[in-house]
Amino acid sequence: MSILQAEICGKEIVQKFKVSVNDFTRKRKQSFSNTIIFMLNILRKSLALEIENFTSHLKTILKTGTCLSFTKSAFVQCRKKIQPDVFKYLNQRLIEEFYTDNEASVKLWKGYRLLSVDGSCITLPDTKELAKEYGCAKNQTAKEVVQARASVLYDVLNRYVLDAELSALSTGEKILALKHLQHARYNDLIIYDRGYPSFDFIYEHNKTGIDFLIRVKKDFSNVVQAFSQSGISSRIVKIYPCKNTKFPETEYDKNTFVELRLVRVELSSNETEILMTSLKDDVQFPDTVFKKLYGLRWGIETLYNELKNKLKLEYFSGYSKQTILQDFYATVFVSNIKSLIVGEINDELREKTGKKYEYKVNSNLSYGFLKDRIISMFFSKTETDTIYTELRNLFEKHLIPIRPGRKYVRNKNKYKYRPKPKVPKNMKDTV
Repeated sequence: MSILQAEICGKEIVQKFKVSVNDFTRKRKQSFSNTIIFMLNILRKSLALEIENFTSHLKTILKTGTCLSFTKSAFVQCRKKIQPDVFKYLNQRLIEEFYTDNEASVKLWKGYRLLSVDGSCITLPDTKELAKEYGCAKNQTAKEVVQARASVLYDVLNRYVLDAELSALSTGEKILALKHLQHARYNDLIIYDRGYPSFDFIYEHNKTGIDFLIRVKKDFSNVVQAFSQSGISSRIVKIYPCKNTKFPETEYDKNTFVELRLVRVELSSNETEILMTSLKDDVQFPDTVFKKLYGLRWGIETLYNELKNKLKLEYFSGYSKQTILQDFYATVFVSNIKSLIVGEINDELREKTGKKYEYKVNSNLSYGFLKDRIISMFFSKTETDTIYTELRNLFEKHLIPIRPGRKYVRNKNKYKYRPKPKVPKNMKDTV
């Protein structure tokens, strides 16, 4: 955290991420670093209340009777001078710090960093500017709402967002997924749901050397259909471009193929799923490992649940495109800060025995405890370790058991004819 603190309070980050050359050239009460830290403090209430809360905490941290104060208008004007990518940059610094010289703590699957990509629709404030920029869609009540398409590259074992994108609703999930590849590396294995596979998508992964596991529909191609009907558990096959491909616009032609492996997975519901993977070694990767391996993809669904329902991502603090992007990337960064602290505690809990269940930190409460303490973590030059210890103690006091094998019947039409509840019965607001 000390490295991030130095980054936020340093001069280089100001020069790199201010909008105009003339911004932040004069010394004012509301500096670049103050504004960044304020935006990181999970702004979900009225800005007037958030500002009062922020300045009160600063007064305590700085131990002074008089303290920095500013108005909503001053904050709005100040945030216009900051590029949203500053939070992406800080997130990358956090990620680099975690994966560098930290091999003992990094969780791997058979030597692979296990990643997943998925998209989700994010509901935005209903303004003409945002509707024009991102697009609209009809919800379950047939009402038109302004939405954007989010996509994340997520480490499902270590629970870090490696990259996040927010784009127009018209942007395809595959396009965003391919953009994430620049943040992947050798010995990464990326898991995808069945909305992603195509020859072009597989070809790009094969070209970059990034391994993949993709769930495919049984009618994806004649090869997959034949494999599905064969009844065998695994087979190495060749996948060719579909007949409708416009080859002058591609790097390959109709004779180009990608060799990969198809695996059959039998579900407890007696349904059969077909998985497509670049892991062709059936000795190192026997057929039996793929059901559980694909199941780990659920971690990215849990991430979206945290971003939307626990961090209240869709409660934006403004109405401009710049504000939307700032809030989106800041929320992703806060999620990773939480993972940094909680990950260590959960690892320690797994080593403890003697209880009926294993335990983990309550994710919902952890965000509530993190709010306001972020101010202290980045502002205080002497009490960072104290705040960190305080958070650990709070997290450890509020643990929840991990009950293996729990299953719930999924009702796909649950929200078809009625709106979603704003606050689920088992989850109260903490931020």
